[in-house]
Amino acid sequence: MNWLEHILGNEWKIAPAGGVTGEAYYAKSGDRQLFLKRNSSPFLAVLSAEGIVPKLVWTKRMENGDVITAQEWLLGRGLTFSEMSDPRVAKLLSKIHHSSEMLNMLMRMGKKPLQPETKMEELRKKAAGFQDRLPALGKVLKRLEQFLPEMPDQLLAVCHFDIDHNNWMISQHDELYLVDWDSALIADPAADIGMLLRKYVPLPGWEDWMKAYGKPLDEALLKRIYWYEAARIIMSLRDDNMERKSKELAQLLMEVKQLSC
Repeated sequence: MNWLEHILGNEWKIAPAGGVTGEAYYAKSGDRQLFLKRNSSPFLAVLSAEGIVPKLVWTKRMENGDVITAQEWLLGRGLTFSEMSDPRVAKLLSKIHHSSEMLNMLMRMGKKPLQPETKMEELRKKAAGFQDRLPALGKVLKRLEQFLPEMPDQLLAVCHFDIDHNNWMISQHDELYLVDWDSALIADPAADIGMLLRKYVPLPGWEDWMKAYGKPLDEALLKRIYWYEAARIIMSLRDDNMERKSKELAQLLMEVKQLSC
């Protein structure tokens, strides 16, 4: 951490923030607190400007080319399961999906849109090693093929792709943030919406949640939700989670049967 002491000075107390990369730190000096990270994505500046993540305080480039970013270190907590139904969550996710600034930045960074046809090829390859052990998998793939012509390939937005409740943070000042953007992609917003609704919001509450989001819960959106949710389940298949994923696929098939196909 000598490089951080060189940047901040001896008056700062620095501690690792954990994580896999070991590139994040907390720093404190009196009442001042910072969250520091090496080589954060340039996307962080836009997220900060949009109020999606805690404020970016400064950015410094090191002689070796590394970029150090400092954000406000806020006291707060992750949301609970029940809080994910809050209209504030829907409104913030809608703001993210409708942000042209965030979309333009990811495109300038070279991110390519996730197209359904390309994803379908990935799903076929992934499923090939599991179909003989998962009877429901063949039926799910057939549904995905049926829905494919209705999947828009130009409905583009910045999607977080890891809408876990622990990635939603509420500060001590009651400010809501969505953090941990390492999995962000340009894709159909239904991918984020579907994961959140199916994991956290009881089915009778979906329409009200979508009203807060600002879009109607029509059948076209439902088909897109189930398409991306099926894709997510298939891509997460492993030898050690077969039983659980089999139940998830069976449940998804039951829900899809309620739609006219």
